[in-house]
Amino acid sequence: MSSRETILEHIRRNTSQKYEYPAWEIQATDYADKISRFCDAVRLSGGEAVVLQETESLDDLVRRRFPEARHIASQMEGLACATTRPDELAAAQELDHTDVAVVEGQFGVAENGAVWIPQNVRHKVLYFIAEALVIVIDRESVVSHMHEAYRRLAGQDYAFGVFISGPSKTADIEQALVMGAHGARNCLVVLR
Repeated sequence: MSSRETILEHIRRNTSQKYEYPAWEIQATDYADKISRFCDAVRLSGGEAVVLQETESLDDLVRRRFPEARHIASQMEGLACATTRPDELAAAQELDHTDVAVVEGQFGVAENGAVWIPQNVRHKVLYFIAEALVIVIDRESVVSHMHEAYRRLAGQDYAFGVFISGPSKTADIEQALVMGAHGARNCLVVLR
C-alpha cells in the first residue's frame, strides 16, 4: 500500500460522522442589456468597446483609432490595413514590434468584459506582444456571466485559449497600477 493509500485509510477509519454535500444553486446575474453591460465592463477593466456601425468598416475603424501604426498584424480575411499575416511568418519572434494586432474572439462576457479567444493563429504570442490589441466579436455572442461562458466551452476541442479582459495590467505591492506591463497597453473590443 502506498503512503497516500495508508493516509487515506487512516482518515476513513477515524472519521465517525459523515456529512452529505449541501445542495446549492448558482445565483448568477442575467443582464437584460448584455451589450451595454459588456461595454461598461471592458471600460472598467481599462479597455474600450465599440459597436461597429453598419456604415463603418473594420479597416476604417482600425486606421482611425491607430493612425500612427506601421505594423498591423492580422489573419482576418478582408482586413486590408493588415501589413503582416502572422501565419506566414516562420518564427514568433518576427512579430516583435507589432503596433496593432487584430484578432477574432469567439464570445464576450458581460459581467467582466472578458473575451474568449481560442488560438486561431499559428503564433499565439500575437495576442500578447502587440502594443495594441483589437479583438473582434459578433455582438450576438455576448453572454451574461462566466458560468454561461464555461457552458459554451464545454466539449470544445482547442489546443490553447485565453480570456482577455482589457489591456495587460499589474499592481505591485505598493498598489501602483501599471498598464501594458506584460502585454498590450491598449485593448479595443469591436462588436460587429
